[in-house]
Amino acid sequence: MAGNWKLHKTPAETRAFVRELGNRLVGMEYGSEVVVCPPSVSLETAVDAARGTGVAVGAQNVFWETSGAFTGETSSEMLESVGASHVIIGHSERRHVFGETNEEVGRKLRKVLAGRLVPIVCVGELLEERESGRTEEVVGEQIRTAFMETAPDHAPRLIVAYEPVWAIGTGRTATPEMANDVHALIRRLLGDMLGRSPADEIRILYGGSVKPDNASGLMAQSEIDGVLVGGASLSAESFAAIVGAAG
Repeated sequence: MAGNWKLHKTPAETRAFVRELGNRLVGMEYGSEVVVCPPSVSLETAVDAARGTGVAVGAQNVFWETSGAFTGETSSEMLESVGASHVIIGHSERRHVFGETNEEVGRKLRKVLAGRLVPIVCVGELLEERESGRTEEVVGEQIRTAFMETAPDHAPRLIVAYEPVWAIGTGRTATPEMANDVHALIRRLLGDMLGRSPADEIRILYGGSVKPDNASGLMAQSEIDGVLVGGASLSAESFAAIVGAAG
């Protein structure tokens, strides 16, 4: 269960949120790993507040170089140094707002895999791509380019998030069956590249207007291993409810 806060929450708000989330999770029965991904200025605060709660902290972006003249960028080494354990790579907003290419997503993944962070690699199609029957083509190209140099022994550490762009922040959600079909496609594509057994070890999350009232239906699908939550992760109450609903 991963929460992507996007451009929300100051360090002070982050500390209060993580403490509240930790309190809400106490005594709750759930078998999922819980990760929150705040803005970079709040990462260290989140790590400090999360100690003893079982909540992990991830970053929302990373660069493919260790250091250099790259104003505004953050390296995987820097993220590790403040205690982050996960990082989102290739979120649809990075792709479609900031122009990240499939090749750049691949470079970021290779850099992250050279270190210790757990990558959450996002893939997904636009509405016009789905309506024109190009979902397999678009998602396939995203997967093949990102993972082209990934070794099978990296599989246990890999997370992929399928986020249909048309369902992010729109209130529209892919039906559980629609999402499951694309998750099965992603696992097949990864199996072709890494082998079936390694592909079965990769966790595939669904992201796109996930809420407490649809989380359990999504998680009941055979190929959906978790969720990447946007807006509903900004409330400790609703995010904890999603964790509980997913079991």
